[in-house]
Formats: sequence, structure tokens, C-alpha cells
Amino acid sequence: MEPTARELFQNADDRRAYEEFCANQEAAPAFELDRPALVCRWRMAKRTVPLLNRHIRALSQRLVMGEPLTRNMLSWAKQHVEWSLADGAYDDPSGVLMLVIDVNGNAAMTVGAYEPLSDTSAAALASRAAQARDEAAKTGVAPELLCCVRDGALHVAAECDEVLCGTGTLVEQLASTRGYEIVRDGSVDSVAAAPVALISDEHGVVVSDEAMGVKTPDAETLRFFSSGVAKLYS
Repeated sequence: MEPTARELFQNADDRRAYEEFCANQEAAPAFELDRPALVCRWRMAKRTVPLLNRHIRALSQRLVMGEPLTRNMLSWAKQHVEWSLADGAYDDPSGVLMLVIDVNGNAAMTVGAYEPLSDTSAAALASRAAQARDEAAKTGVAPELLCCVRDGALHVAAECDEVLCGTGTLVEQLASTRGYEIVRDGSVDSVAAAPVALISDEHGVVVSDEAMGVKTPDAETLRFFSSGVAKLYS
């Protein structure tokens, strides 16, 4: 027998929010998603999402059409992943979970195969980070961030008060535990002058081709971040 919401939710408010959202979904007529307003791509590992709690915390700070997501939606997203993902049949069980929310607030989840980046040059990673900055201007959270290590600090191309994506919070935590200062540089250009890596909810930490060939402590630290995050998906 599947566990009930009462058994799975210790917090009564969370349980009520989830039940209300499910009831609304069941009562609503079938719909087709309209124009996407938010697409989150989270890397999976063996039918799980290793950084799910971090992703949900970041999701709670995202905006759709200028408005934050409802508590009901957040409860649905988290529990849908926890309850449904393990039972699904996928071509790639360590693929990518995609959460799509359209302009009308309708949501859907799907799973696709994971495809590594074909171009991991510093220029290509910086271009992806710049596109993510544009998304952050609309939704409040960038799904990808450019970073580098120099002068004993992890430099992240993000604003000082910015909420980071799930993988971004993990990398900053890893850097802190190794004694690195965290510096938010704001712009991609301010970080791109050094050997760089891309922090991504979909791809983990991708070290640029140029940094992979550099034998310095700073570049080695980037490779440490990359291998450490990669272990979550192995």
C-alpha cells in the first residue's frame, strides 16, 4: 500500500498545501502547456535528483510572470519528484529532469536523456553564463554561473544578494570548507579573465578546456569542484 500524505508529511501545513494542489490538479480540465515562463533542468542519478532540496529552495525564490511560486506548487514539485521518479521507466535513468511552468501557472515534469556540452571552451561557457544572467533578470535565479578561483577566493559571477541555483550553493559551501573566501563579482566579464568553470544545475561543474590544461593550484581547485559534484551523479 502506498503511504498516505498524512504519513509522509509531518508538518500539517505542508500536508494541507500538497493535498490542495493535488485536488486542484485533479479537478481541473486537461490542459496543454502554453508558452513556457520557466524551465528548470536538474541532473538525475539513478532515478533520483541528488540536490533536490537545494533545487527546491532555489525554486521557491524564482518568479513566474513576476510572481513567486505558490506553496502548493512547491509542495507538488518536491513530492512529485520523490514519489514518482523512482517508479518511472526512462531511457536514461541518470538523465535530466525538466520542470516546465507556463505563463498561466500550469506545470509539467518530464525526463530526458543527458547530453554533455559539446563546446567547453571558456568563450562558450561564458556565453552560456551570460544567457543565464538574462534569465535571472526575469526569474530571479540563474541556472548557470561562471566562476574562477584566484587570490585565495572563489569568484562567482553573481550579485552580492543574489539567490544561487542549487549547484551554486553547493560549490560555495565546498569552497568555504576548503578555506576559500567567497567573492560575488556581479558580471561575467569580471570572472572571465581567469581560467573558468561553469556551475550548472544540469551539467554540474564544467571546467573550461583552457583551465583543464593549466597546472596551477587555482585550476586544480576548479577540477576538485568538478570531480566532487560529478560523484553525486555516478
